[in-house]
Amino acid sequence: MSRRILIVRLSAIGDVVMASGLIPALRARWPDAHLAWLAEPPVRELLADNPRLDEVIVWPRGEWRQLAREHRYGELARRVRTFVRELRARRFDLALDLQGLLKSAIWTRLSGAPERIAIGPREGAQWLATRAIPRRSEDTRIGSEYRRLALELGAPESGFRLDLAVGPAAHAAAEQALREAFGLDETAPIPPFAIIAPFTTRPQKHWFAERWAALAPQLTQQSGWPVVMLGGPGDREAAAAIREATPGLIDLSGRTRLAASVAIIAQARLLIGVDTGLTHMGIALGVPTLALFGSTRPYLDTGSPDARVLWSARACSPCRRHPTCGGTFDCLRDHTPASVLAAARTLPALQGRLAERAS
Repeated sequence: MSRRILIVRLSAIGDVVMASGLIPALRARWPDAHLAWLAEPPVRELLADNPRLDEVIVWPRGEWRQLAREHRYGELARRVRTFVRELRARRFDLALDLQGLLKSAIWTRLSGAPERIAIGPREGAQWLATRAIPRRSEDTRIGSEYRRLALELGAPESGFRLDLAVGPAAHAAAEQALREAFGLDETAPIPPFAIIAPFTTRPQKHWFAERWAALAPQLTQQSGWPVVMLGGPGDREAAAAIREATPGLIDLSGRTRLAASVAIIAQARLLIGVDTGLTHMGIALGVPTLALFGSTRPYLDTGSPDARVLWSARACSPCRRHPTCGGTFDCLRDHTPASVLAAARTLPALQGRLAERAS
């Protein structure tokens, strides 16, 4: 009987991108396995078009919260029972808790899988797992904790590679968004372009608006490529500040769905971003990428000669969620538009293009 495997990584787009390497790794280990991923609705679009997944199961957490707010507890209980019953009916024999939190561990337990492996479990999640593996290690490669899990499961080292897929609908939506942004009709080709991804969840991970505003026109001047800015709906105010200070910048922040953003990134000639999911997508899709890290440093080795991490190894960094600099974020100030462009010129895929224009 083939294995039936449930991956549980409910949220955090960047982590889902880095964990996507488990999909081909598990396929290499068990080619005939039924492979499912449990996630919250915003993450579904990253996974739904992947032909190496058999299904994406969506936990409708927002709908359940709304029922609770409306005090519709009977309906909530009915939906929870139905969801759990349908999950258990899939008869998973292995559940992988990639988040290591109580909310993710509960789902691995409710799945009915007799074997439940958690990465770095905490909050009581360790009591719901049958096996735990550490999250942190000396491995500096992208997705290191997920790589370790793949190896623990017997997958070949070569099997782990970040795995995003772009479906026809996402590709069409990206084409439409880009044509509208560039003012093109349906027959005109979309010109080469670069992407900046300035936005993330915490201020200590942000580069500075004035530096993005200085970088974008210099990048266009040296490459000949217009610059497209991507971000989510919650980034529109911050995006407006950068856009207003940057003539010629094309702002698509919050104007495309997540799957279309993936498809846009797949067409870019270069992506420059902070520690955010969009930056990790560039690496996953094989796009020349520069990742500007400061208070966080999720990896140093991108696995690609055309993707580099720029990180200032100060004594206080990475401080993660506990900055000690009083909000000056000096580790990020070490990155300047000039140093970022200089790093771009070292990427093998761009050396000829940027060097020619720079001279």
